[in-house]
Parts: sequence; structure tokens; C-alpha cells
Amino acid sequence: MSGPGQETRREPRMTLIARRGVCLVISAPSGAGKSTIANALRASEPRLSHSVSVTTRQPRPGEREGVHYHFRDIETFRNMAETGELIEWAEVFGRGYGTPRGPVEAALSAGRDMVFDIDWQGHRLLRNALPDDVVSLFVLPPSLPELERRLRSRASDDAAEIDRRMAAARDEMSHWAEFDHVIVNEELDRAVSEARAVLTAARLRTVRQHGLADVVASFGPVPSAQP
Repeated sequence: MSGPGQETRREPRMTLIARRGVCLVISAPSGAGKSTIANALRASEPRLSHSVSVTTRQPRPGEREGVHYHFRDIETFRNMAETGELIEWAEVFGRGYGTPRGPVEAALSAGRDMVFDIDWQGHRLLRNALPDDVVSLFVLPPSLPELERRLRSRASDDAAEIDRRMAAARDEMSHWAEFDHVIVNEELDRAVSEARAVLTAARLRTVRQHGLADVVASFGPVPSAQP
């Protein structure tokens, strides 16, 4: 306790560190595990927001409008792309997929992170639109035979569709070098852990944390770093 004439000691008051959200983009050839990894992160990371994409394909059993996708016809989808309502979009295998712009910009401004399981074209568009907010991860399968085995084991596509996806896999994998990080999904738990490490590192980047200077200043004089 301080008496008369004694200096009152105060603990430094911590300044709230605000952080702009980050967009984690996960891409891969179909069947390599990008959606499984993205869903695992969403389930275990309460601060990770889900972006509900727009698609022109028909709902699969159990899928609900506005929860899994926004289901639209191709004419509506193309109009949304032309008017700027989609921040990224692509037509793959005759189907349209895209990300609504408004929810993404609102989440980032509020400091919420978002994960996207989109293709390499979507990654390019999203990075062009938000160059300072995207960290990207490409997922490779252990081998092409294993990729084909996974596609056939899903039993959600017919044989012709699987053949088309396998034909596209080599082209999709040729874009791996455009991404910030690459993992090989040989064992799912390890792949999810590696993806989580990428997200954590992106969150802790100095440029994303606003208010750090005030926190350091509250510690008292700090020597300047030497060049």
C-alpha cells in the first residue's frame, strides 16, 4: 500500500488488439480432400465463419438452401457475376460456383475469419479482389490412383463424371505453385492439423493485428531495433 509521498504503482493497462479477418483458401483437385479439411476446421474453430456459396447444381440429399449453398439457375448466376454480387466465380463441368461479396467484406471488417474450399480460378479472383486478406493452401493427393479410388468410393457421381474429374486433375494440380502453402493429404488428421497451423500463422501476422504499437508502448521505453 502506498503512503503519503510514495509513488502509486499501477499495472499497465492492456490495449485491445483489433484484428482484421483473414480468408483461408483451400484448393485441390476433386477428391483430394479440400471440403473435408475445410469442414473439419469449421467444426473446431469457433471464430471461423462459413461462406455460403452460390451454385447452379441441384441440391444433393440433405442439402438446404442458404445453409449448404444458395441454389440458383444459370441465368441468375451469370447475372450476379456480371453485376459484381459475386467476389469470385467459375463454371466447372457445366456448373456455376461463386462467393457472395457482401458477407465476406462484412466478416473481415468485423475481425472474423473465413474459409473457402474453391478451385484455383476462384483463388485467383479472390486474391485479386482482396490481395491483403488471402492466405492460400493447396491440397495434393498421395497419388493419382489414390485420388481415383477416393472419387469412386464416394458413390455420388457416375462413371462418366469421375472420368471427367480425373482428366481435369492433372491440370488443376499444375497450379500448385500459385499457392502460399501445399500439403499432401495422405492422413486426414495430420492434414487438418497442418491446415490449422497455416490459419493460426495467418492470424498472428504483425500486419493483421492493429493496436500492437499501443500495447508495446504501455510497457515503457523499448530500445529501437538496430538495422
